[in-house]
Formats: sequence, structure tokens, C-alpha cells
Amino acid sequence: MAETPSIKCLEAFHAILITGSATAAGKRLGTTQPAVSRLLSTFEEYVGFQLFYREHGRLIPTDEALALQKEVELTLSSVERLGALATNIHHSNVGSLKIVAPVSFLSGPLADVVADFMRTHPNVRISMDSRSPESARELVARRTVDCGFIQLPEHHPGLRAESLLAGRMVCVMAPDHPLAQRKILKPKDLRDSPLILLGKGRYSRGQIENAFRTEGIPMRVKIETHTVATACAFAKRGLGVAIVNGLLAEQFAHGAHITNFSPKISVEYGFITSAHTPMSRLTEAFFEHCQRCLS
Repeated sequence: MAETPSIKCLEAFHAILITGSATAAGKRLGTTQPAVSRLLSTFEEYVGFQLFYREHGRLIPTDEALALQKEVELTLSSVERLGALATNIHHSNVGSLKIVAPVSFLSGPLADVVADFMRTHPNVRISMDSRSPESARELVARRTVDCGFIQLPEHHPGLRAESLLAGRMVCVMAPDHPLAQRKILKPKDLRDSPLILLGKGRYSRGQIENAFRTEGIPMRVKIETHTVATACAFAKRGLGVAIVNGLLAEQFAHGAHITNFSPKISVEYGFITSAHTPMSRLTEAFFEHCQRCLS
């Protein structure tokens, strides 16, 4: 059997089936009659038998040609679907995106961002997971997930980090707390207040401890938790003053009072991807969308 025919050969065969002539097929395909005839000859050489005979100036398909028609149409349809899929992939309109982020970030700043992205990319499937910062780093570095959001600075050698969002640490407390009327709270103001903090090992926790240490104020840590939501819930109930990320606290502090903490402790979140491979088109499109929404 001759060399496998090209898609153009199949298109020429199908066009002649529909139009009944090489000239009309050429017009349909945007080419010339001789070019169509050559493509048909190549296809006939491949299959090993005649596909058309001439009758009253028209090309009439043989029984063998009609037997091939359905399979050729299926092949051309598959090629068309492949082209459409490639176009959608190129424009980031299809595919799946796996994201990892702190639970407070997922339900807070990221919720509207993802909702907007889904409206403009309805055929994209998104999977979101909440993990500890340590687990999130490894999942992204190993490319188990496509991207993540993490508090900066980030120094993991397997990660690429881009700054997205910045804020500051705040104090959250019950509205009737004695310190609720202060415009700003310093470590000395919190000397006698039970504190609610996120667990040790976080960059911001170290900065808070350093602020108290610098002023020589002992910390009265009453509750340690792992989410801003939980810290705010306890603070609203009068169990102490929570020192937490202001970017995330707003969504959980309804019914509570928020005051800025001083010295100012900046909080910055970044978009992380694996440093071992370039971002996919879809991940890059999502990153650019995040930049527009969160800038």
C-alpha cells in the first residue's frame, strides 16, 4: 500500500462526493481542479482501487467509494474537533486547574477571583484544596497541583513566587473590649490582654513575637489556632485579642472590632508555581486574571 494519504486527500475525496466534480470540489476547498485531481489520484493509489467514474460530465462514486464515505467523514470530523480543541487550549478556554491555598484565602480574596474566572472560562474545571504552608509548597514544587497562594517571603528552591496582594496585621476583638476605642494598638497596650495567635512557624508569627520582644513586653498567648476564621471567632466571643492578617480578617470579623497593630507588620501573598517547568497557558491565564483582580 502506498504512503498514508494526507488530510487534504481525504478532503478532496469528500468534496468530490458532495459536489460531483473536481472543479466544484476545488472551489469548495479554495484550490484548483488539477490540485484536486492530483489529491484524488494519490488517495486512489493508497486504497488500490478506482473511486469515481465519469458519467455525463459528472464524477460518480463507485460502491467502494461509498463504503469509505462514512469513515472518511468521521476522520475529518475528528480532525475538526482536534482543531477546535487546540484553539480552545491556545486561548485557555478548556482544561483543568488545580489550586492550593490557605482555607481563609480560598473563602476570602480568592472566592470572587475564581468566580469571575469561571464566568469567562466556563469549560475549565477547577479543583481547590486547602493545605498547610509546608504541604502546599511541596504539592506545587512537585507539580501535583498547578499553582498555589502562600504568604511571602518564599525561599523554597523548587518554587517560583510572584507577589499578588499586600496588607498588614490587625487586632480583632469584641466590640465591648476595653481597647476597642483605640485607633492603634502596640505591644505595651496588649500587656495584660490574652492573645489569640496563629500557630508557630509562620513568618508573621515570628514578626509579632519580635515586636513584643523588642519592647520587652511578655506575650500572654491564650489560644493558638491555624486559621484566621477560628481566631476571629474566639476574639468576637471575648476570649482575647487576635493578631491576624487584615486581608483575611475582614470576612470573619463581622460583629467584632478591628484595630491596626503597631509596629506595622506587612503581610504579602504570592502566586506560586513550580520552578522546574514553565506555566501552562491555562495557569498563566489564571495568574494574569488574579493580577487584574487583586492589584
